[in-house]
Amino acid sequence: MMKSSTTEERRTQRTLSEKKISVSSFPLWWIVFVIVIAAEVGITAHSGPPFPIFTDRVVGAYKVSVWTDPDTTDDQTAAGRFWVTLEPAAEHVVVAIKPLDRVGAERSAAAQPVNGDRQRQFVALLMDHEGPFGVHVAIDGAPGKAEVDTMTDATYDLRPRPILIVLFVFPFVLVGFVWGKLLIKRREAGR
Repeated sequence: MMKSSTTEERRTQRTLSEKKISVSSFPLWWIVFVIVIAAEVGITAHSGPPFPIFTDRVVGAYKVSVWTDPDTTDDQTAAGRFWVTLEPAAEHVVVAIKPLDRVGAERSAAAQPVNGDRQRQFVALLMDHEGPFGVHVAIDGAPGKAEVDTMTDATYDLRPRPILIVLFVFPFVLVGFVWGKLLIKRREAGR
């Protein structure tokens, strides 16, 4: 009789510990809250390395690629960066941008060769708000003239400061610690 009583107590303890950790005890309002917040988050932001907006297309006598890192700033710094690669090289490349979602002035600048290489040219322009911008590239060189029109979406640079990364990661580490502790307690209760 003694063995069945001990077995029954273990079974009861195991059932109670399983109920504490079960998904059904997790508040339904918390799940709904997370889903609603996740649905509100925009997925269109760019915060990373440059990406191509026009790749290896033949325009006139040139094969042209345009890469961009379209960051928006509030402090009037030219953070909208554009790289133009050409085959063959051209003497003059001018990049111009204009907002497509509102009235705004066109901004343009002559691109400069990267490390003296006229096949790779770079320019930075001010993008003063988020949204779509039309991009116009005018090329002029010995092989002739060419023009390229494309567009890109400007966004704020969303990389957080390093101290904020620690703050953002902390809740996940804490949940992992609590979960691990619960698993160890559950294992000990099963013995």
